[in-house]
Amino acid sequence: MSAFWPFRLTTGCNVNLKFLETFIWVAKLRSFSLAADKLHSTQAAISSRISVLEQELGAKLFTREPKGVALTRAGERVLQHAEQVNESMTRLYASLQDEKFAFGTIRIGAMDSAIHSWFVNFVSDVMHYYPNLDIEVTSETALNLNEQLRRGMLDMVIQTDMLRDETIRSIEVLELSMGWVAAANSPIVSQEAYDTPTAALRGLGRERLITYSRHSRPHQDLLRLMQSYGIGESRVSCVNSVAAMIQLTQAGFGVAAMPPALVPELLNSGVLRQLEGLEAPPPLPFVIAWRSGTNWTERLVEVAVETVSKYAARLGQDAARLVV
Repeated sequence: MSAFWPFRLTTGCNVNLKFLETFIWVAKLRSFSLAADKLHSTQAAISSRISVLEQELGAKLFTREPKGVALTRAGERVLQHAEQVNESMTRLYASLQDEKFAFGTIRIGAMDSAIHSWFVNFVSDVMHYYPNLDIEVTSETALNLNEQLRRGMLDMVIQTDMLRDETIRSIEVLELSMGWVAAANSPIVSQEAYDTPTAALRGLGRERLITYSRHSRPHQDLLRLMQSYGIGESRVSCVNSVAAMIQLTQAGFGVAAMPPALVPELLNSGVLRQLEGLEAPPPLPFVIAWRSGTNWTERLVEVAVETVSKYAARLGQDAARLVV
């Protein structure tokens, strides 16, 4: 969108859309400095735009607070109308453009399990629809990704949790079944060697268990499962890298609680094996979250749904469940 398309308010003043966009981001992030980072600008430029906008509208839009800024009553009214104008202009611009000519940079964050499963296919699909878009990728834990999204440092994230924020939308798109994965030569045995599933899981609880980063959803699910069987002293090693989890499991360091779909080649070749008959933690969810009103992001979410649909179909119902 052109950075300098003016529109005329009923008051008779001319307001620059770029300044309106700046106002929206300052209001959402409650910070001039964070808005500057988001818009790849300087704090001085952001302050100048807001000052000009306040002069044009004849109203003070923000008040200073110890931890940032807050909207005035006039600012709250302006925000409601500004978001409507911004959304309308975004739709108008998109309707006049061929998708092949979409350009700009989209900043996407993805947890490690997405990188090791369907994320590369998603990027390929995006490049098919939008060959002129630039994609910046950040791989982080779900907690860090969510924080970066809230601060405006990312436009879209793929992680494990639905987010509750008035400026953010989120949908769950996929679940991958969890399993117990061990090295092929590991002496750990499956349920058949035990009289009951409880005894089998208690036997597993005496081993070192490898899971995702501490306080992550898979880590908490694993602890709850073991506690439900009265196993409260499990040796749990938290690892924030899927690649590291796989290597540690291959080396016989422990048994990994992870989706077998992440290691199909190693399972098929016999390097790793899945322990059968043991109750596993709940499926690993994949949630896409994005900032509402961000150009092109809504369409990229649609592309992501197409990607996971094809991915889930290839894996089959035992390994994956499409949620959307």
